[in-house]
Amino acid sequence: MIKRFNREQMAARVAQDIPEGAYVNLGIGLPTKVANYLPVDREIFLHSENGLLGMGPAPAPGEEDDDLTNAGKEPVTLLAGGAFFHHADSFAMMRGGHLDVCVLGAFQVAANGDLANWHTGAPDAIPAVGGAMDLAIGAKQVFVMMEHQTKSGDSKIVERCTYPLTSVACVNRIYTDLAVIDITPDGLVVREMAEGLTLDALQAMTAAPLRAA
Repeated sequence: MIKRFNREQMAARVAQDIPEGAYVNLGIGLPTKVANYLPVDREIFLHSENGLLGMGPAPAPGEEDDDLTNAGKEPVTLLAGGAFFHHADSFAMMRGGHLDVCVLGAFQVAANGDLANWHTGAPDAIPAVGGAMDLAIGAKQVFVMMEHQTKSGDSKIVERCTYPLTSVACVNRIYTDLAVIDITPDGLVVREMAEGLTLDALQAMTAAPLRAA
């Protein structure tokens, strides 16, 4: 029986890979959970495109401050030494290559690292670019955190994206509820898998070739 990673476990796993001293942006949605699992023995600086640097974990219930929110309008905390600044300055940090890591959600990721995360192309879908394009081209490393399959069972990891692209060849590592997968010049390399899962079974649920590490 396959024991999929839940969302909290996925967030904790991403947090393990964020190094000491990194400047990091956590995308809207699932990636925001990573803030709650960052190692306490590492100094990591969380950035938000709405003008914050030095965000902490989510506040305890009842301790929310309406003036402290991330780009997804969710309540956050601010660590000692944290800073507020203009939206334009925040985007200058992103576009200027000053972020070490960004963690984004995705609709699709291609085998070469192409990212599609702002629009499915469906007539009734609401496009939501936000700062994802700037993050995808500006961050030194791009981690994607997403469910491995859609609700209908289609693979979100594909040979070529069929949805409108956010950026090309930008993704370095994918974290799903089934596996941790690196995008390399030699293809998709599986680093870790959920308990009870074999490479053959994972391949059957993935629409792009995989290989073992």
